[in-house]
Order: sequence, then C-alpha cells, then structure tokens
Amino acid sequence: MASRDTRALLAAQDEVAWCPLPAVPLAEGEWANALEAVWNGAQALSPVVRERHDGKPELIAEGYDYRVPMSLAVAGALQSWTERRVVVRSVRQAQASERALRARVAKAMAAVEALNQCGRGKKRFEEVSALRQTVVTIVQRYGVEEFLWLRYRQHATPRVVRAYRGRPARIEEDRQATVEVRVDEVALEAAVRRLGWRVYSTNQPREQLSLEQAVLAYRSEYLVERSLGRLKGCPLSLTPMYVQRDDHATGLIRLLSLALRVLTLLEFVGRRRLAVEGTQLAGLYAGNAKRETARPTAERLLEAFQDITLTVIEGPQQTYRHLTALSPLQQRILEILGFSSEVYTKLLTVFSEPP
Repeated sequence: MASRDTRALLAAQDEVAWCPLPAVPLAEGEWANALEAVWNGAQALSPVVRERHDGKPELIAEGYDYRVPMSLAVAGALQSWTERRVVVRSVRQAQASERALRARVAKAMAAVEALNQCGRGKKRFEEVSALRQTVVTIVQRYGVEEFLWLRYRQHATPRVVRAYRGRPARIEEDRQATVEVRVDEVALEAAVRRLGWRVYSTNQPREQLSLEQAVLAYRSEYLVERSLGRLKGCPLSLTPMYVQRDDHATGLIRLLSLALRVLTLLEFVGRRRLAVEGTQLAGLYAGNAKRETARPTAERLLEAFQDITLTVIEGPQQTYRHLTALSPLQQRILEILGFSSEVYTKLLTVFSEPP
C-alpha cells in the first residue's frame, strides 16, 4: 500500500489513500527535517483528542502535515499529484517506547557493572581485550551501544609470595581489568525525542480530511490481518495440516474459514453491545478479576466457558444428568451476545432425548 507505484495508481484513478510510510520512500533528509521543524518551533502541533469511556477527553496524538508534489509514470503516462505527509506522534507509543528503552539501558549497565565484581563463581578478567569483548556482547544484546559511555582500566596489584620448598620469596602482580560505565544522557534524550513519531501519506486534501479525523479513522480501522492471524496458530491452527489429499486440504480451509467468521462475528457483536451500553466487562483476565475491558476478544469470551461440564450417570433404573450452573460472568456474556440462558440449559433436554 505504501509503495509509490500503488499510490500513483490510486491517484490516477481518483481514489483516496491513507497509509503509514516506512523510511525508504522518504527523500534523503526528509525525516530528519520533519522532526527538526517540530523541535525548533517552526511547526506547531495540532492535538488529536479522543473521548474515553468515562466521557473525559484524552490526548492520544499530536502532529502536523505538509504537502509534497509527486509524479510517476503510470501505464506509460506521467501522473502528477499532490501528497500530504502527516507527521504524527503517538503519546502512548512514545511513553511505552521510552520506558522500554530506559529499562534496556538500566539492565545493560547492571550487567556491565557486574563484570567488575570479584568473588566465588565470578569470572575474573585479567586483560582489557577479553573484558571489552564481553561488554560489547552485552550492550549489543540490549541494543544500547550508542547510549553508554565506557572506559576500561588495567590494574596491577603487587603481591608478596613467601619462600616455599626451595623456591625463593618473590613479588607477583595480580592483574585485573575493570570497566566504568555511564549513560550518555545527550544521546539518550535525543533518542527519546524521536520515539513515537511516524509519517503517514494521503492524497486527500486537508479540507476534506483533517489531521484529527485521519488519525482517529486510522486508529478505528478494521484490521483484517488480525483475523487471518487466527488461522496461523491458536485457536484455529491451520498450519501444519496433516492431510494428504487436495480435497481434504480444501475442505479443511473452508471449515476453518467458517470458524473464523464465527469468531469475528462473536467479537463484533460483543463489542458493539458494550459500546451501545457504554459499559465494560470485568472478569475475563485470570489473576485480575477487577480488570475491565470494552473490547473483549472472542477467545477470552469463550475461555470464560472452559470449566463448564455435563455429567451423565447411567443407572439400572434411571439416568442422572448434571450441568454446571452458569456464573454471573457467563450469564453476562450470553446477554451481551444476544443469547438467552436457555441456549445453555437446553443442553440437558437435548442430551436426555433418546437417540
């Protein structure tokens, strides 16, 4: 979608496109200039506000846009159009990325400083070269090479060795290499400023699609990849397929596609009902019964029913059946899905009928 050929084809057909751009399609230096315009105050940022479930406004992003003339040959003809580049900073993404980055820096520093510790079970580095190699491995594992300042030192401590069994007394040196590590605050703060930013592209004019409308629409888009991802693993597990005949493989794919539609519809109906009510559902998260969500997944809704059982005891005179009673959470899930509890209690009637 973000390729220049695709965007040119859409513009030639008077279609509207809105997509995030990777760094490759941008001109050299364009990304750095776009961010520098924010930091030096040349570009004012427009806020993007979304109403929370409690009715209070929440700042979710901020950004600005600028125009770029574009041209590309499409079907042998030169196509020219004007493209808007929308530079947006996601507040939550920036905050989460900053926490993750600072955590990696702290872990790397702790691991490097631990190399200086002496004691039983601790490796003693006698040469700077061996210590440097270990330190490089650590900082590369955490991806923080540019944020740490390192200084290596070689220590030599004289030690008197007494004469023993004909060997004269002598002085030996205990050699140890150490490393001093500090955070390069300037480099770290510069990296933090770049977190959460992204460039989007659209050929729709600002008068028809404002920056706030565009960001909110993109946040609310339907992600078809998420549904298809269910076919690649749990709960549908399309791969690997242990079938040998082509018609069996085709049938399995069609069957799982129907199951995928059921999961997607189940999730949509539940979220729509909660949105209409303006409520949230609690009890879906193990270990955190009070955690609420207005966007439950179909998998979590179904997991709430995993402990129900139907017990059948066949005796010589009579057959006894017992069905687990529905919990308040299970009754609430059936309610938001538009089902009556009779759908569940009828299982006793169905299983009691003679074959």
